Amino acid sequence: MTLAKPKIKADRLTPVLGVATLLLMLAGLYIGLSAPPDVNQGTLVRLFFIHVPAAWLSYLAYGGTGLCGLLYLVTRQRRFDRLSASSAEIGLLFTVSTIVVGMMWAKPTWGAYWVWEPRLTTTALSLVIYGGYLLVRSLIEEPGRRARISAVIGIVGTLYIPVNYMAVEWWRGIHQTQTAKLLGGLGFAASPVYGIALSIMTVAFTVLYFYLLRVRGKIAALQEAREEREFEQLSGETAPSGVVARG
Repeated sequence: MTLAKPKIKADRLTPVLGVATLLLMLAGLYIGLSAPPDVNQGTLVRLFFIHVPAAWLSYLAYGGTGLCGLLYLVTRQRRFDRLSASSAEIGLLFTVSTIVVGMMWAKPTWGAYWVWEPRLTTTALSLVIYGGYLLVRSLIEEPGRRARISAVIGIVGTLYIPVNYMAVEWWRGIHQTQTAKLLGGLGFAASPVYGIALSIMTVAFTVLYFYLLRVRGKIAALQEAREEREFEQLSGETAPSGVVARG
């Protein structure tokens, strides 16, 4: 007798997020590129339409890593562990993007691609923290122990977010102050003419984060299911004769 295949629930949200990301980015780039050059920085200021949203997305991703880690510790549901790891990977990707675009702006502005000042130093520190997070995950084979330790690291790692954001206020450095000031009232320190483009791009990158998180989370679930099948097969092959391996 042939068993019926389980029905796979159609995923309609992920494609919607992908299309929304594309449309928002096209709109934001069109407005940003058609705006007149900045009085002080000229066309170089347009790099901020990528740099600032990418930095915001890295904050969002690292926050998601800590939140999903906390949810795992509370619920012990494996999907939160998968989402936590996926979010950390996304955060690292966009931290690197933030650094690369920032270096493109820094060279003509500061005369150097990189300066060890507080904001940049703490940004580089996040690569160590979350690179270490992923390294720890790769070194621990037992899923439950790996998830618990990773969750603790992810929760503690979220302290990076306020430290990095406030670095330009707490310590002297050559990095400009926050483009989007959250304390003392929400507002843009940049010229108002770029506010619309920057806002749209920030929303676009926010939607992009949830799109990438869903895609990476699904891939992680498939990888986990494959690893479990391989483990069961290996257990069956190595079981002593006369003993039936448990599926």
